[in-house]
Amino acid sequence: MPMELDAFVRGLPKAELHVHIEGTLEPELMFTLAERNGVELAYASVAEVQAAYEFTDLQSFLDIYYQGAAVLITEQDFADLMTAYLERAHTDGVRHAEIFFDPQTHLERGIGFPIFMDGFAAAQRGAEDRLGITSSLILCFLRHLPVDSALETLEAARPYLDRVVGVGLDSSEVGYPPEGFAAAYEAARDLGLRAVAHAGEEGPPAYVWEALDVLRVERIDHGVRVEEDDELVERLIDGSTPLTVCPLSNVKLRVFDTLADHNLKRLLDRGVKVTINSDDPAYFGGYIADNYLAVAEALALSREDLVRLARNSFEATFLPNGRREELLAALDEFVG
Repeated sequence: MPMELDAFVRGLPKAELHVHIEGTLEPELMFTLAERNGVELAYASVAEVQAAYEFTDLQSFLDIYYQGAAVLITEQDFADLMTAYLERAHTDGVRHAEIFFDPQTHLERGIGFPIFMDGFAAAQRGAEDRLGITSSLILCFLRHLPVDSALETLEAARPYLDRVVGVGLDSSEVGYPPEGFAAAYEAARDLGLRAVAHAGEEGPPAYVWEALDVLRVERIDHGVRVEEDDELVERLIDGSTPLTVCPLSNVKLRVFDTLADHNLKRLLDRGVKVTINSDDPAYFGGYIADNYLAVAEALALSREDLVRLARNSFEATFLPNGRREELLAALDEFVG
């Protein structure tokens, strides 16, 4: 008897490549940390927080996102946040995660690298020991801040770069083209870091070209607007450049009206190396398995499509070949 779709998706070995750790802060944990740290929230209850999660665009989400981060103060707070995410990801079949974090969000509040990096590291070690899930960090620059701030942040991160696999670019996209961060990406490359960037979510295909040509990224985060430019799509196919697509996020932020309108299946069928991810799951109503299931239903994905998406996720990681091949073998074994 075929495995039920829910069990198949949650058991399917996969990697998550586009998740913001600050965006995994569930309302319940937000209130716990606020009480622990004496932080006054703008909301009276979990239900009131959840009611606020109706967004009209990316900026309306970011306004609440940065408010939520204010409860993260101690090393234990950051450890609790990371542990909660990794435990949830494990139940969704994630074997490896490459996790975005926003140091500038914390530095501007007086929370230094030792606090959040040590908290993250303790949780990552614990999850690997208990659950077998591996993870690495991608340091994101906030694109609404000047490039000088990005360079200062990278310099401050130097003692911790053995725990960081790459750099990314997030926050408000429209009006902040990737080319403005060329110096920060060049400095990161000189330090041996890999490169990704958010582009082509709300911003135009031109931003994806810039991310590829100026920032020389190896993955495009989101990238759903590439479909507007056939030459760009062909370039992604020819270069096997992955897109880290976040379907529920795209609908929540009105990039697409409904999941049935999403272009993920079209891009996948054309040969683009699409992956499915959760982005900011506490705010957008779904972790990675929820995204797989929702898209499978809305776009009538076959099990072969789902396996291909999972395979793409492992192939798109920044893991060394040994670990990547181990995970691909686990996927083959699961599929049988």
